[in-house]
Amino acid sequence: MNKLLVVAPSWIGDTIMMQPLLMRLKARQPDAQIHVLAPGWSAPLLGRMPEVAATIVNPFAHGEFSWNGRRALGHRLASTGFHQAYVLPNSWKSALVPWFAGIPRRVGYTGEARYLLLNERHAKSALPRLVDRYAALAGPADGPTPNPRLTATPEQQLAARAALGLPLDAAPVVFCPGAEYGPAKRWPAHHFATLAQRLDAPVWIVGSAKDAPIGAEIARLADGAALDLCGRTDLEQAIDIIAGARAVVSNDSGLMHVAAALDRPLVALYGSSSPVYTPPLSPRATILSLGLDCSPCFKRECPLGHLRCLEDLTPAQVIAALPS
Repeated sequence: MNKLLVVAPSWIGDTIMMQPLLMRLKARQPDAQIHVLAPGWSAPLLGRMPEVAATIVNPFAHGEFSWNGRRALGHRLASTGFHQAYVLPNSWKSALVPWFAGIPRRVGYTGEARYLLLNERHAKSALPRLVDRYAALAGPADGPTPNPRLTATPEQQLAARAALGLPLDAAPVVFCPGAEYGPAKRWPAHHFATLAQRLDAPVWIVGSAKDAPIGAEIARLADGAALDLCGRTDLEQAIDIIAGARAVVSNDSGLMHVAAALDRPLVALYGSSSPVYTPPLSPRATILSLGLDCSPCFKRECPLGHLRCLEDLTPAQVIAALPS
């Protein structure tokens, strides 16, 4: 049996950017079983990727070294028959588990001088998009990098709505107002609220428990024009709610990449970040960015204190970008 181990990144968006690598590996090795070592939260996301045979929970917190823990996990995997490993994070510690497992072929970017841990090292990629950098680990490209594609069946979508007490026949516009990186990536709540009031459609706000404050603020300012679901859904339900949207309006966030991978009409709002490195990968995505001289600054908070890159991006511009 041809078993491959892929060490996944730690963020929703980056995990979605990983899928085209899996597509290429399966296309070139149709008999391969791809197992992904990833944080436990990502199992519902990986379960929507047909290329993934199984998820192995990575128990280590982001940034946690844990030499003994990684050695123990590697030793447990040593007898499971992996022939190849692809290490996507660039850190030294992320390559330890495949090394401890004795996997014969260990592939990744050189990163933090990982000369011992990886035996097939790629030089730092000059490709502008992260998705292309990941896909290049499969070897020379035989065509354009495919776009990620998550699955969400009609039955799954209906089950999510039923569990949350939502109308089964609604065609909502979904707002994704969170951005874990920081406030400089978040379109203001008052703009989301104004947009909700101007749309002739139900509006559902989707996000994690961390997004609950911004979701509640949008719902309050929208005065009944938006339903706040932040913190009420798990990741799997969020995927299925987004899959049934007539359109999605999102900050540059993990859920933006989910919407793109579900091929939903999408308006992606960019402030402090750049769409060059991790754009939404869908022909149905429209990117709105004002391109100010001060952006992209890649800061968590606006260093100039005005956030004009997002404050000056108006609800009228978003409405003009939405499909009619």
